[in-house]
Amino acid sequence: MRRSPPKDWDQWRRQSNLAGYDERWRRMAAAGANPHGEADFVSSYGPRRVLDGGCGTGRVAFELARRGLDVVGVDLDPDMIGLARAKAPELTWVQADLSELNLPARFDAVVLAGNVMPFVASDRRAAVVLACAQHLAPGGRLIAGFQFLEGWPTVADYDRWCERAGLVLEARFATWDRDPFTDTGSYVVSVHHRQPSDHNDVE
Repeated sequence: MRRSPPKDWDQWRRQSNLAGYDERWRRMAAAGANPHGEADFVSSYGPRRVLDGGCGTGRVAFELARRGLDVVGVDLDPDMIGLARAKAPELTWVQADLSELNLPARFDAVVLAGNVMPFVASDRRAAVVLACAQHLAPGGRLIAGFQFLEGWPTVADYDRWCERAGLVLEARFATWDRDPFTDTGSYVVSVHHRQPSDHNDVE
């Protein structure tokens, strides 16, 4: 079933120029900053196969693939995933609602970067976490980073959804550079893992 985009996401998209969005990261690299903090973080866990959920125009997926990882990008927005596919047709891109995802593959890591969780409609967030958990291989990790804004998920919300999905908190940071997390911060990066004995696979 095709779902309408959530309110916050729809507002962001109407205000955003996709070409300018990609240019932001090129300017960052040209200025000597690192635009690949998410890819660095994910790569540090040594995965071989990664699902980039809410992949957008493909920035994180491209970098992970460049490092030799097997990557699948998933996004609901047809324009964004269309741009990703045009830039790297050799990679696998899937236009789908993460809450209804049902792929045959299992992944060593699922990454939700770029405020994916807050941009999901509030009544679908728990379902997204569950679907991501079901696509993890035993021992695999769900890695998510998002900001704290009014009406957006809290750490307690996210941990509750992960617990219900059978995931265990492994680590938590304030940035993709692993700065320590505090309750007064404005951003969180959480790593939850699927127990190796868990057999809750997608049917």
